[in-house]
Order: sequence, then C-alpha cells, then structure tokens
Amino acid sequence: MEEPLAIRTEKLTRIYKIREGKGRRKKKRELVALDRVNLEVQRGELFGLLGPNGAGKTTLIKILTTLLSPTSGRAWVDGLDVERDMREIRRRINMVSGGETSGYGLLTVQENLWMFAQFYGLDRWTARRRMDELLEMVGLVDRRHTKISDLSTGLRQKMNIVRGFLTDPRIIFLDEPTLGLDVGAARQVRSFIANWLKGRPDRTVLLTTHYMVEADELCDRVAIIDHGQVLACDAPARLKRSLGQEAIYHIRVSLLPSEATHGFRLIEGVRQFTPRFHDGHVHLDFILREDDVLTAVVDRISRSGARILSLEKREPTLEDVFIDMVGRGLTEEHPEE
Repeated sequence: MEEPLAIRTEKLTRIYKIREGKGRRKKKRELVALDRVNLEVQRGELFGLLGPNGAGKTTLIKILTTLLSPTSGRAWVDGLDVERDMREIRRRINMVSGGETSGYGLLTVQENLWMFAQFYGLDRWTARRRMDELLEMVGLVDRRHTKISDLSTGLRQKMNIVRGFLTDPRIIFLDEPTLGLDVGAARQVRSFIANWLKGRPDRTVLLTTHYMVEADELCDRVAIIDHGQVLACDAPARLKRSLGQEAIYHIRVSLLPSEATHGFRLIEGVRQFTPRFHDGHVHLDFILREDDVLTAVVDRISRSGARILSLEKREPTLEDVFIDMVGRGLTEEHPEE
C-alpha cells in the first residue's frame, strides 16, 4: 500500500475578521490570509515556502501544525486530518521558528534539552543518544553545560534546532530557522538540516525562509506564495529556466533621483524592475523581454544625470523568478496576515 503524502491541502482557506475604528464607528472587515490553496509535499522532500511578509506562510504553517483551524477547505499531515486528528499529528511533527526563546535561562543547554525530552516522553537512553548526536552536529558540545541566559542569539537558536529535531519527527516545520544568525552559523544550520534529511529518506522538512540562496541551496521544490495564493511550485532549477529566454541585467549607478526610478517601468519591453539602495549606490535589476530594450534603459539613466558604475548580464536566480511573479522583493512589506 502506497504511503500518503507528507502534506496535502485542498482548497485551504483562512479568513480573519478584523475590527477597525472606535466606538460606534467600529467596523469589521475580512482579511483573506489563505485563498483556496492546493499543495502536495512528497515524503522525503525538503520543501520550501517563499513569500513576502503577510503572504500567508505563517498562517499555513499554523494550520498544518494544528495551531489554527481553517475557515474552509481541508489539510492532511502524514495522512491525518488537521482538524480531526490533532493529537496524533502533534506526536509526529515538530517545529522551530527563527528568533524564538524556548527554554529556561537559568538551566543549561543540556538541562533544557533533557526537560524537553521528558515532555516528549523519550526514554533516558534514546534522549541521551540523540542529544549527544545533535549537539555534535550543530557544534554545541562544548556549550552543553552553559546556561541559556549566557548564550548568544546564534547559539540559542542552535539549541532550538536541536530541541526541534530531538524527537526525530516524521515532519518538521522550520519557520525562518536562520533568522538573525551570522553567515557562519546560518551555513552550519543549513548543513545540519541537509545532512539530517539525507540520512532519513522517510522524513520531510517544510522550510520558510527570507533568504533566496538558502531556498536555492536546500530545497527540492519551492512554492511561491503571495496574497494567500500559490503562484508557482517547482524545483528551483526549473523555475529559473522559465526565465531563461529573457534578458536579466544588474546595473549599479551613482545617486539616482527617486522620481527617476518610476519611469523605468513605463519603458516598453521592461517586464520587471526593482531598485535597491546599498553601499551608497543604487542597484537596478531589470528583466527585459529582449536585449535591445537595454538601449532605452541606459538612455533614461543618462538623462536622469546618474552615472553607470557597472553593468552585467547574468543568469536567472530564484530571486528573479520571485520578483517576476510577485512584483517585489521578499523584504518589501505588504499587509499583515
């Protein structure tokens, strides 16, 4: 008998009722956080969920982890219904969120992990074996007797990672697990996640992240979500190939008047345009229907009085795909979920 999918949703919808105004003028409005989402995650996949703030990612994870009920539609985790089988689902899953502060500051790393092991009902031998293995994998062995209150943000998050994987969950949800970590710590956490899954082909990871490189490096497939809808779902390489026939340019210029940037979107043949300000310069990313459109782009830059410092044509990235579909970068704001 074929095993069920790790995660499946069918027309999953969540609507929040929001009160606005004061006194008698207080009105209700509806915010659609998820809009008939259909999603399938295979067993053994490292599946990524990409979307700007307020796109619906957190709402989706809360429903899949039985922390929130859907307004309509259905969802199954490990073949179990999220509304009918909540207790059994919770026995099979775990979750780690970036920036969380789980644990007690007066206890050491080892004491905190031992406490969680008891909460999960792990026997002494299994708890100690997994704890030793996981602490070694994330590089926390030498801090096992350090109080949580004395750990840096990065080390505390590593302990949270260990806590999440301690139960050897069938499905683990990682919500921005490297948020706030330095480059070295984030790389170590990514390596740990990949190695953990490699040795457990029957386990599944669902990852949300704001770092495109992280999604590209780790994920077998990614779903791009915005305004509560899934816009695309495929392997990163195939998503990038979908832009392969178009010209993608990165242009770095000196100071450019903000009003000048609006005109780039009006140029015929410019499909997407995103300005970024970094290192005292303006970075302009263009997706053009064909190379010839570059002439009009360069002409507009010259007429604005800015000076081109560098210009390069490059291969499509996952961020280019995201901007093409969503119309803005991951960190650009949009209404709260």
